[in-house]
Parts: sequence; C-alpha cells; structure tokens
Amino acid sequence: MDINALREAHPDHWQRSTAIRALTLDAVAAANSGHSGMPIGMADVATVLWSKHLKFDAKNPNWHDRDRFILSAGHGSMLIYSLLYLTGDAQITLDEVKNFRQWGSRTAGHPENTHADAIEMTTGPLGQGIAHSVGFAMAEEILRARHGKQVVDHHTYVIAGDGCLMEGVSQEALGIAGRYGLGRLILFWDNNDITIDGKVSLSDRTDQVARFKASGWHVQEIDGHDPEAIDAAIVAAKKVTDQPSMIACKTHIALGHAAQDTSKGHGALTNADQNADAKAAWGWTTGPFEIPAEIKSWWEEVGSRGAAEREAWESRLAALSDRKQAEFNRVMSGEVPKKLSSVIRALKKQNSEAAPKVATRKASEMVLEVVNPVLTETVGGSADLTGSNNTKTGDLGVFDVDNRKGRYVYWGIREHGMASAMNGMSLHGGIRPYGGTFMAFTDYARPAMRLAALQKTPTVFVMTHDSIGLGEDGPTHQPIEHLAISRATPNTLVFRPADLIETAEAWEIAFSQTETPSVLSLTRQNLPTVRTQHKNNNLTAQGAYVLAEAEGKRQAILLATGSEVEIALAARDLLQAEGIGTRVVSMPCWEIFEAQDEAYRKRVLPAGPVRVAVEAAARFGWDKWLLGERGREAKAGFVGMEGFGASAPAETLYEKFGITAEGVAAKVKSLL
Repeated sequence: MDINALREAHPDHWQRSTAIRALTLDAVAAANSGHSGMPIGMADVATVLWSKHLKFDAKNPNWHDRDRFILSAGHGSMLIYSLLYLTGDAQITLDEVKNFRQWGSRTAGHPENTHADAIEMTTGPLGQGIAHSVGFAMAEEILRARHGKQVVDHHTYVIAGDGCLMEGVSQEALGIAGRYGLGRLILFWDNNDITIDGKVSLSDRTDQVARFKASGWHVQEIDGHDPEAIDAAIVAAKKVTDQPSMIACKTHIALGHAAQDTSKGHGALTNADQNADAKAAWGWTTGPFEIPAEIKSWWEEVGSRGAAEREAWESRLAALSDRKQAEFNRVMSGEVPKKLSSVIRALKKQNSEAAPKVATRKASEMVLEVVNPVLTETVGGSADLTGSNNTKTGDLGVFDVDNRKGRYVYWGIREHGMASAMNGMSLHGGIRPYGGTFMAFTDYARPAMRLAALQKTPTVFVMTHDSIGLGEDGPTHQPIEHLAISRATPNTLVFRPADLIETAEAWEIAFSQTETPSVLSLTRQNLPTVRTQHKNNNLTAQGAYVLAEAEGKRQAILLATGSEVEIALAARDLLQAEGIGTRVVSMPCWEIFEAQDEAYRKRVLPAGPVRVAVEAAARFGWDKWLLGERGREAKAGFVGMEGFGASAPAETLYEKFGITAEGVAAKVKSLL
C-alpha cells in the first residue's frame, strides 16, 4: 500500500481521516491497552460515511429520526470515540479520549450504550452488532409503516470485521435480514484478512461475498481506502430498497504502521518509535492528542450539519395531529398506556372466579390477547415454536416484505439471532419486543440475554416448557440449570408464575420496565388457578407473598415457584392434616422480592419454622432463601432436581424424581 499515493490523491480527506488514526494511536498508547489496527484501517470508510451520509446532530444525539451507527467490531472502540470527539459530542470530550479505558471514563474498552447517548448499543462480543442491527432496521420499517415516512425515515449502518462474520450469530442475522428485505440496513465489512491468531485463512475459507449474496443481500466490493469508491458504494446501497446491503471494504489493518497487515496490528500499538514513524508516514506532525484547528473545525461542521434536518423533522412532527404526536412520543419514550393496568385487573378478576386449569404458556397467550390491542407497540415472535410458545395473538398481523405494519415475526430456528434482534428493536425505541423458545434453549439465546441486561434493554424473553414437566422430549429439552443462570444475571427479572393470575401480573411488570429485561418461565403442563381470591393489587410486584397461611402454630414454610406451587399447597394439606401448621409462600420473582424492604421480607420469611423449597430445577441459588433471611441449615431442605431429567410422561417424571406433595411433606417432617 502506497501511503504517499493515498495522501496525494485525496489530501483533504487523508488529513481528516488521519485525525482518527492519530487519536487512536495516542489513546491506546496512553492506556497501554486497546486495539489500534481496526480504527486505523477503517478511518477512510468512517470519514466518508459520517461526513457525507450519516444523518445525525452531534448536539442532539437522541433525535428519533437519526441514522443509527453500530460498531459491531467493538474492540475498535477508538473509532467511534474519535468520531464523537471530533464532531463535537458533548459527552466524549478530549479528556475522555485521554482517559481511554480508565476507571470512570465514558470511553470504555468496548463501547457501552449506557456511557454516552450517541453510542447506540454495547458491542464487543463479536457478531452482536450485526445481529442487533437487524432489529434496529426492522424497528425502522415497522415504525415508518405505522407513523409515516415524514417522521420515520432513516438508515442503520454497521461496521463489522472478519471476526464478526465468523461468529455463528452473524449467519442467523444475515438470514433474517435477507428474508425480510431490510433495505435500510447497510453493513461495511472490514475485510483486512487478519485475526488475533494470524491470517483469516488459518481457520476459515468462506467466500463472504457469495455468502451474503446467498442470504439475499445486495453486495459491492471496493477499495476501503478510496474515498470516491466508498462514497459511490454508499450511494448505490441507499438506492437498493428491497435488500440489505453489504459493502466489502478491502482494507489494511494498522495502515502505515510497522504492524500493518499482521496480527500484531490488531492489538495495542504502544511502541513509541513505531508510532512516531507511522505518524510521519501519514504526514501527521502535531503532538499527542493535538488536532489541527482547521481539521477539528471541519469535523465540528460535520457534526452540526444535521441540525437543519433535525429541525425540519421537528416541524413535520409538529404538523401531525395532537393524537398522532402524543402516540408517537409515548411509544418512543417507553411509557405504557394507563389502560394496561385496567385490562390486567379485569383479566385477573374474571379468571380468579373462573379458576381455569391451563398451562402458563396458554395463560400467557390469554394475557397477550388482551394486552396487545392496548399496547400497540408490542412486536411478538417465536423461534419456530409459535404454536408451542403461544406468542401470537389474532390482532398482530405478520411482519413481512409486504406488510411492514405486521407485529408478529417468524424468526425461524434462530434463538440467538431472535434475541439479539429483539434487543435491537428495543434499543431503537418505539417497540416493545417479546419472543419465545423452549427454556432449555436459553443456552442458544444467552449471549444476547446477557447483553440485554448489560445495556438496560427491556426485552422480554418468553421461555416455555420450563421444567421436566415437558415430559417425553427428554433431558435435552428439560431445563434444569437455566433458571439459576438467568437469576444469576444482574439487572434481570426472572418470573416463574404459578397460574394465570401470576402470569398476568408478570406480564404487566415486564411490559412496564424501561431498563430491565425479563425472562418468563412458563409451563407446558396444565396448572390449577391457585389465586382464587381476586386482588386488585399486583402481588407479583412484591416478588414473593404468603399464598396460604398456617392453621395453628406455624411450624413450616414451603417456598415454591411456578408448577411446584400446586405441589406445595397439596403438601400443606397433608401436613396440616397431621397438625403441622404450614405456610406456603409463592415466589414468582426472586429479584423483586430481594428488593423489598427488610420488614416485608421478614413478614414473609420469619425466623423459626422449618423451610423447604420445591422447584423442578437445580437447587443453586435457593440457599439465599433457605439459609439466609433468618433461616438455618439444620431446618432447611430442598425438593427438586440434582441431575438431568429423563424421557417419560410428566406425571411419571415428577413421581420418579420425588417432586411430589408426599415427598415435600416427608422432607418437612424429617427436619422438625
């Protein structure tokens, strides 16, 4: 690569893009940590995109109709930090750049959406940016169809590297985007042929161009250092409205540095002499973190250019009727309509009286049937298990190339891609996504579920067939450890409702969240209604509560969730018949119960009585309630699973594994 030729062909562009390169070298060197090569190699693409195409206003980074820019290759975080500083973002100052990767800085090692408004999502786990971007693009399509092009009309741009494309989730994302013809999605592939271990050819021979084409994408191949070619490719991609676009940018990692085109160029370039030589080759003469005034001014003008577009958009929004404005602003803010609580209360009252015996997956469908018409921003879906997850209601319609107003997505067998795309929808704003699979396949969705928690994304994960109760499909499909995995994740609400009433309450809470994802653990097998006395209050909002009080002296407390609440109540009957006063506590959401004040938790779980927990899952995590919260090891027991399940009818499995009323009663008596 002839650096001089590049400099001479486009001198102004070269200097402006080199500002990104220089800031990257300086920040990584100061931190003695980071990834220099990718920002250096993709500086040309980023400069053209941001200066000529990206619709944004640096002073108003949350403007609803901005283009979304996603750095899927999140290790190259100095690319976005440089761009934000150069364009005048108030949160990413020069001091923040200088404090790259340091305690308390906004410029974390990988971009975090909670650190700065202009960072659309948290990236770093490779492939997630691609997969999330599909959700961003779907949200744009749905909202444009619903609210009109005059207020929703933007693109989603993604920069991804070789590593992103190797991750399996990338193929799930490509398949979804191609199937649904997401023409507002444009991906730049940083084709530098380098991974941490060496050349891509060490581990891969995929023809990425052919792969994208096979998945239904429009594809172009360009020199990623030629600004004219980059510009022309973006112009062409924006004209393609019925396919997502991939622009394969042939680049040189760590361009102009001694580590160029090597695996060393991927990581931290901290050698002072080599960095000085690189800057000399680039024609960069200022000191560390110094940007020539004329270059900084040019970039700041780029950052302010979108203000006029934003103001025009605000005028178009203001021209809508008061009703349309209010609805648009409501959904974009994440505020739920007041009617949500009233329809939940009405459903609870009706079914407390009717007391149906239904699986909580069916109960969930019954809730969604009354909620979806009220909460019109919901978008449901399933990973090829619609009839099993019960996530589709009659009013939704199906999202497709010819129905952008549809609110149900057939995701296909793509749990990871579904979960990631749902996060993207939520992050975009204006959409409340939920999607289902079997709970055992939490394993496949898990990376995106973790990111939902980390990014404060209120995605709802509907996990049905949540125990050995699914029966004959056997241990591969029977979740044992999955409740514990989700409960161990910070900033996550895990609901395991016992009946239709608790299911309705769980949905109300989940849909009211603004910064916390929810996991709904739902049964395949039918369960009786255990809440037969109507309460207007949402008891699940307390996390745990006394469902049945002891008669006579309280000697035992049974703690249970979901399908095992029924078993706990039956065990109570057995114990009470023997004069053993027994309280039953339903614990639909541990996380909410833990957040209650000490006085309430003490009322629910007082010291003294024997405590036995019953749940058709691993014990892991239960000791907090059995041994903590005034409990004692000598007076505590657990009835549940110690190993994996087996293939047999559900009733047989519960009996064989000892998760029965008789087993619970025996456990209590052994501890008295």
